[in-house]
Amino acid sequence: MVEELVAAGIAVGSAGVVYALAAARVVKQYERGVVFRLGKLTDSVRGPGFTMILPFVDRLRKVNMQIVTMPVPAQDGITRDNVTVRVDAVIYFKVIDPADAVIQVEDYQFAVSQMAQTSLRSIIGKSDLDDLLSNREKLNQGLELMIDSPAIGWGVQIDRVEIKDVSLPETMKRSMARQAEADRERRARVINADAELQASKKLAEAAGVMSEQPAALQLRLLQTVVAVAAEKNSTLVLPFPVELLRFLERAAPLPTEPTAPATPEVPPAPVTPEVPPAQAHSEIGDAGNDTQKNL
Repeated sequence: MVEELVAAGIAVGSAGVVYALAAARVVKQYERGVVFRLGKLTDSVRGPGFTMILPFVDRLRKVNMQIVTMPVPAQDGITRDNVTVRVDAVIYFKVIDPADAVIQVEDYQFAVSQMAQTSLRSIIGKSDLDDLLSNREKLNQGLELMIDSPAIGWGVQIDRVEIKDVSLPETMKRSMARQAEADRERRARVINADAELQASKKLAEAAGVMSEQPAALQLRLLQTVVAVAAEKNSTLVLPFPVELLRFLERAAPLPTEPTAPATPEVPPAPVTPEVPPAQAHSEIGDAGNDTQKNL
């Protein structure tokens, strides 16, 4: 009789242990448990720690409450300014209502992934290329709103959406590179011209000071000679400024002009009396007649 009682007690104990093992569940800190009893959702959501369910009656489904990082596959699209691009992104989301995440959608992670891809293609078609390259923060906010609107009904909250990379065709890359190079060249020319203008003003001021003190030009020339001689060159090119010649010309004394020898005075030539034209003609005629007579 005692042996039968002991055997019955052992059997009951074993059944209790088996039942406890079948009913015991452990929910981790970052998880929540959703219990279905005979296919119907119970009111309470099991928190982290040790919990018990009815074996063969209840079914516990654990839902991860951590922030999930999901990459969005690269999507090909045409921007509003007719440029073909390939854009990929990353989305951060978490479950805020475990019951809705289990009941309202079959697979909330797959649903969020598909919604993110669709929204990304829509954003590409509504945006310009410049916005995709330089104004990503605004596009990220718009993409987050587009995904978050249906995800709220699934018990999922979109934490953040980031556009990772924008791939451009090679022809567009070359065009943008040429544009950037031309812009840099333009800025370099403007900076160079501004530097030349400032240098010319300083040189004009220096020339004004040297014109007032010509000896400063000589000192400057000596400084140039010292700078060139420091290079240990075998040939020394010495510029000779014109202003130095002028300075030396002004500093040299003017030579005195030699006095010319006195020329002897020449007596005036005798003045012949003037003969009237008519008398001269008559005299020539008489001389001609006398000659004919002699012949």
